Amino acid sequence: MLYVLVIWVPGEKHDAVLNRILSDDLASRASVISRDASILVGKSGFYIRVMGTEEQEARARELVGEDGRIVTGEELEEVVRALKEEDERSLSGMGLLFGGG
Repeated sequence: MLYVLVIWVPGEKHDAVLNRILSDDLASRASVISRDASILVGKSGFYIRVMGTEEQEARARELVGEDGRIVTGEELEEVVRALKEEDERSLSGMGLLFGGG
């Protein structure tokens, strides 16, 4: 089962939080992406999505500490929807590039 964790971090903490996740042996094995929140949903800061096992998700939570907050509720739905739309746009562009669309 895949677990999805979305974390919001302020701009000044983004690099430190992302580096902690990507440098950790367990958390870095998950699918980790980072997006500028202003581009994604028109808000300040950054969103980091971690998609992996329950253990990877739990470790990422630990690594964030007080430097960010776990996104929940309507905000989580909005961010996940925006990330999905971005992925779909990327895939349709690749199809056009390689003659599939």
